[in-house]
Amino acid sequence: MTGLTCTEQNFITKAGFHQAAAEQGLLVVAPDTSPRGCNIKGEDESWDFGTGAGFYVDATEDPWKTNYRMYSYIKDELPNLINANFPVDSGRISISGHSMGGHGALILALKNPGKYKTVSAFAPICNPVQCPWGKKAFSGYLGSDVTKWEAYDATHIVKSYKGPSLDILIDQGKDDQFLTAGQLLPDNFIAVCTEHKIPVVFRMQQGYDHSYYFIATFINDHIRHHAKYLNA
Repeated sequence: MTGLTCTEQNFITKAGFHQAAAEQGLLVVAPDTSPRGCNIKGEDESWDFGTGAGFYVDATEDPWKTNYRMYSYIKDELPNLINANFPVDSGRISISGHSMGGHGALILALKNPGKYKTVSAFAPICNPVQCPWGKKAFSGYLGSDVTKWEAYDATHIVKSYKGPSLDILIDQGKDDQFLTAGQLLPDNFIAVCTEHKIPVVFRMQQGYDHSYYFIATFINDHIRHHAKYLNA
């Protein structure tokens, strides 16, 4: 799952996952980041809200609530399409993402215990209710009730997680401009995971930023991480 402004093509063409996934016998599904062609007034006015910025929530506010339902799309509609059209084992699924997509991967895994064998993320937005990107998106899609926001915030959801171990893997570039800008807030998530004894491997990678060069460098580690659980 990819980040703000992206389509499914960003991961497909830039991440370099193909050889490792083929060696492990994994089918990789790369979804889009928002609905397209909805013709909703204002959806193309900014890069961090609307088109390319669905934030993997089910919107409750007009005019977004009819189409902007990326949480349900990733959780239900897309897997059903894959299961109906490809020779896959529907009982062996994991999830991963970058930035906004990392946020999406974490919340989907934490909100659906047992559905995903494991989860990993590159530079995820870990605490969106506390960062500018999240506040803008959540207020637009979910309204002003912050309790609705918390239902899509990994740092809040993990407090009540009771499912099987996810063995979360997170890579973060130390020179990521969005880390220093306070958009990602991984320390908040790690602190809550530590408090609630949720296992997380968090790797701060010296010299790396928020780009796909960072992802391409460490994608093989993530493929192997997922294969460990999917092929068990």
